[in-house]
Amino acid sequence: MLKPYTHRGYELWAPVLGRILIASLFIMGGIGKLMDFAGSVAYAQAFSVPFPEAAIVIAILIELGGGLMLLFGFWSRLVSFKIAGFLVVVTLIFHSDFSDPNQMIQFLKNMAIIGGLLYVSVHGARKAAVQKCELPQETN
Repeated sequence: MLKPYTHRGYELWAPVLGRILIASLFIMGGIGKLMDFAGSVAYAQAFSVPFPEAAIVIAILIELGGGLMLLFGFWSRLVSFKIAGFLVVVTLIFHSDFSDPNQMIQFLKNMAIIGGLLYVSVHGARKAAVQKCELPQETN
């Protein structure tokens, strides 16, 4: 029986596909906020986000800029870690009403995405990257 995960090419294309899938979520989210800035600000205001205009600008920069950097593997370890941190904050603000089953689903979905981002933050873009982000080495 053929096991695709044992094929040598799998180590190249699987991380790239994973990055594309994760990055596409943030790229589309950033574009959506950019295209409906006023609606995004109103949504943030509904959740009592301080400085909602600035918060949405920051969200656009992180989602669109970070998503593109993740897509191309540019500093993917650092970027994925920062996006994961951003998503933790977003999840706690917007998806913490566990009495609503839909919010629970959104919360768990975001936790899964955070898990994928943390995986990328450890393993990086592997061989398919524009630039690798070397993390500081611990010296003893």
